[in-house]
Amino acid sequence: MTAAVRLLRQGLVLPALLATVGAGVLLASLREGAVGPGFWLLVVVVWLVAWQLTARLSALSPATPTARMLANLAVPIVFGLTLLLLWECLVRGLGVPSVLLPPPSAIGARIAGSLPILWADFAQTFLKAVLAGYVLGCGAGFLAALLIDRSSFLRRGLLPVANLASALPIVGVAPIMVMWFGFDWPSKAAVVVVMTFFPMLVNTLAGLSAAGSMERDLMRTYAAGHGATLLKLRLPAAMPFIFNALKINSTLALIGAIVAEFFGTPIVGMGFRISAEIGRMNTDMVWAEITVAALAGSLSYGLLALAERTVTFWHPSYRRA
Repeated sequence: MTAAVRLLRQGLVLPALLATVGAGVLLASLREGAVGPGFWLLVVVVWLVAWQLTARLSALSPATPTARMLANLAVPIVFGLTLLLLWECLVRGLGVPSVLLPPPSAIGARIAGSLPILWADFAQTFLKAVLAGYVLGCGAGFLAALLIDRSSFLRRGLLPVANLASALPIVGVAPIMVMWFGFDWPSKAAVVVVMTFFPMLVNTLAGLSAAGSMERDLMRTYAAGHGATLLKLRLPAAMPFIFNALKINSTLALIGAIVAEFFGTPIVGMGFRISAEIGRMNTDMVWAEITVAALAGSLSYGLLALAERTVTFWHPSYRRA
C-alpha cells in the first residue's frame, strides 16, 4: 500500500487540501483588501478544517519509528501554522495598529531584514551570558547537592541559604550584579547562576533519594562503598530529576539574562534591544527578538529532552512508549 493510499484512507488528504486552499484565499483577500462577511466566514471554516486535520493527525498510530516521529512533528506544525494564520487574519482584518500587535508577516519581514542585528544580540545574550551562567549555575547546584547529600550539617545549613537565594527577586539582583561585575555579559551570567542554582540543587537532592531501599540493601550486600553506590545506583536513578532541572533551567536562564540586560548592558543584546525598540514604538523589532528568544529556548529544551531520552532510555515512561 502506497503512502498516498494510506493518507487517503486515514482522511488526511482532503482536510489538508481544503486548509491549504482556504489559507491561500484568505491571504489573497488580505492582500487585495477584500475583508467582509464572506472573509470572516471563510476564516471560521479554515479554522474548523485545520482543527479536524490536527485531531486526525493526533489520533494516528504509525507502526514505524520514522512515521511516528513525522506524525509527532506534524501536529505542532499544523497547529502553529493555524495560529499564525488566525493571528494574521485577525490583526489585518480588524485593522489593529501595528504598534499594538504587528501581524506575523511584518515580524517575519523584520527578522529577514535585521539578521545581522539579531545575530549580534543572540550571540551577546545567549552564546555568552546564558551558556556561561547555565553551566556554572547547574554545575554548582549539582556539586552542592552531592556535598549536602553527604553531610547532614550542610543539609541543615546550606539548604536554607540556597532556598533564600532562590526567593531573591531578579529585579533586585540584576542591578547589584551589574555593579559587581560591570555592564558586559559577566553580570548577566551571574544573574543566570543565581536563577539556575536552586532548581538544580533541589532536583538533584530529590533524585539522589529516589533509589529504593531494596537496591541500597543490595549494594551494601556487595560491600559497595559510598562512591560505588553513588555512581552505579543513586546517580542513574537521579538522572530523570537532573534532566528535569536542566530543562527548567534552560528557560529560566534565558529569561534571567534578558531581564538583567534591562538594568545595564552594552548597546547589544536581546534585553537591550527589546528595551530600546519598545521606547521607539518599533513593536515589530521587539517581536522579532521575542521570536528569536522563543526559538532558542525551544531548541535548547528539545535538545535536552533528546539527551534525556538517550540517557534514561531505561525509565518506565519510555519503555511504555
